[in-house]
Order: sequence, then structure tokens, then C-alpha cells
Amino acid sequence: MRSKEILMSLVNTTKNTADFQRKKATLLLADGSVYRGKAIGKIGTTTGEICFNTGMTGYQEIFTDPSYFGQLIVMNNVHIGNYGVKSEEYESNSIKIEGLIVKSFSQTYSRPGAKDSLQNYLTEQNKVGISDIDTRALVRHIRDKGAMNAIISSESDDIDWLQAQLQAVPNMAGLELSSKVSTTKPYLYGSNNASKKVAVLDYGVKENILRCLAAEDLQLMVFPYNTSLEEMEKWEPHAYHLSNGPGDPSVMKSEVNVIQQILKTNKPLFGICLGHQLLAEAIGIDTYKMKNGHRGINHPVKNLITGHCEITSQNHGFSVSTESVKLNADVEVTHINLNDNTIEGLQVKNKPMFSVQYHPEAAPGPLDSRYLFQQFSDLIKS
Repeated sequence: MRSKEILMSLVNTTKNTADFQRKKATLLLADGSVYRGKAIGKIGTTTGEICFNTGMTGYQEIFTDPSYFGQLIVMNNVHIGNYGVKSEEYESNSIKIEGLIVKSFSQTYSRPGAKDSLQNYLTEQNKVGISDIDTRALVRHIRDKGAMNAIISSESDDIDWLQAQLQAVPNMAGLELSSKVSTTKPYLYGSNNASKKVAVLDYGVKENILRCLAAEDLQLMVFPYNTSLEEMEKWEPHAYHLSNGPGDPSVMKSEVNVIQQILKTNKPLFGICLGHQLLAEAIGIDTYKMKNGHRGINHPVKNLITGHCEITSQNHGFSVSTESVKLNADVEVTHINLNDNTIEGLQVKNKPMFSVQYHPEAAPGPLDSRYLFQQFSDLIKS
């Protein structure tokens, strides 16, 4: 046998052995749909709201984004795990998704800078997943039916048992989840020599948001999600930031009350994602649960002030009501989504306060919207 044939034989034998050793896994959706595949990550059972991300890269940043807490993520890209994980690419201190669903899962990686395989990382973080699923068919199904609860198990394929476990999972609508991912103690971020200070309300903040703010010559104090205005004002901040995060903004009444108090200070304020929705709630604008939400890194958004289009990174399942905005004279719409015309940005009239639904810090995604951090910094310094 020629050397090339011997090599291919060894590769195929190794692949077949690895596949043989992997346990079977089952995915059950709330509507009764069943998908069979192979186990990845930890052997076990996990539940959450199933949703999909259309990004072609950036899986590590997605998995560690606190906004995904409570969700099972379907990755549209076929190959997941092929570039491993790298310590510089975490968006929080742990994996925040509840479970992972992919087509082709690579247990080895080829990137020189990677520190470990995704399989090891998932196992260490006690995360359950399933591979060898027809994710294109699954995403089409979710797109048509809408986001719903689901269960992944690599320890049982008993559908009756899985259904019983799934019935106990609460719906995402009505859930407050920031308390599950927020810091428990205030901490400083950025240079002590920065010219201005910003109080960050951590509803589930991404690391790259903090990096982008600090890069604008801003020192940050990151406060727990439920901190009072009185407590934050003791630090004498020049401005406030409302971070991203998971859960339903309409049930966060205490947090909305604090934002209403911040509005009265007339200090500059910048909200992102959940922070955008909470700002809307604070000025009397309704939010609602979307059928599928926006999750990906190629969403087109039009800036209505400049007329320019931005390609944006997005991750949200709730949105601001267009009808409610039209009835509110205190805000101006600054950005709209060009796919479905949903509201992507608001400016509070006669106040230095604005917000966007998408993620200008990206990670992963394009950098088209990074100017918003400078816009916030300019507001503070003026």
C-alpha cells in the first residue's frame, strides 16, 4: 500500500474510533420535534430557550456572552471547534449558554494561538451539547415556529422523561436573569489617570464593552445590577452606562426606577441592548418578546442621523415597541434595522442620553459602530 493510502487509512480509522466512542444524544423541542445526534461537552442533560446565531466565526465570544444566559444555542456555521479556545477571547469569566447544538464538531484545533480544545473547555465548564444535527433544517424549523424551550440529553433518550423535564422549564418571557450574571461587588476598570468617570450598571456586561469604554479615556466603576442611584453617586461619576444582559426588561421594575432617577440627573447616559430596552421602559415605552430575535454579526442598520448603513453584531430576543415609540414625544429614533424595520437606536430629547439595540463593541462582528463609544465620550467631556 502506498504511503498516501496508509495515511488516509490511519486518519479514517482514528475518526471512526472517535465517533464510535462518542455517546448518542437527543434534542427535544417544546413542540414535540425530536433530533438525534452525538454528545459533545459534558455527559448530562440541560434545558433552556433554543435560538440560533448566524455568525460564521466568534463562537468563544458568543458562548461567554452573559446575554445568552438561559439559552441553548444553535450555531448556523457548519464547523465549530476547529480553532479551539483562546484566553484573550472570553467575554466573561465562564460559559454562559446552557447548551450547544452544532452540525460538525471538531475535537481538535489548528490555531497556533489556541490554548485548548472546545471539547475540553465545554467539559470543564459542565456544559452539555449535541452535534451531527442537521442545523439548517433545525434553524428553518425554529425560524418558522419561533424560539421555544428545548432539552438536550446524552444520558437518556426516553422521550416521556425528557418531556417531563422540559415542562418544568419557565418561558423566557417574564424572567429576570440579570441577577444570575451580574457582579456581586463593585469593581474598578480602566486607568486611574482617566479624565472622566463612568458608572456602569452591570446587567450582564461583556468584557469588550468595558474595553471600548476604557479606551476612550474613561475610568469605570462597575456596579451590581440592583445598585441604587444614591450608592453610585457617592463615587461622583460624570456619566452612566446601562449594559447588555439577559432576560425580560418589562419585569425589571426596580432597575427601571433607578434609571428614571438617573434621567433626572441630566448626566450623559449610554445604553446597549438590555440597557437600551430598560431606558425605553424608563421613559414609558413598551418592550416585547420577539418571535426569533436577532443573533448574528451581519445585521444591516441605518443611522437616520447620518444616513449611513452599518453592519452590526446583534444578540437579543426582546425589542422596543415601534407603536409605543410613535406615541412618545420625549424620544427620537436614531437607528432602524433594515431587515425588519425594528427600532435599533433612541435619543432622549433635550438630554445627553442615547441607546442602541445592537452591540457596537462587536466581539464577534464588524467595527462599523465603534464610533458610538467616542460619541458617548464626547458627550461627557463637553
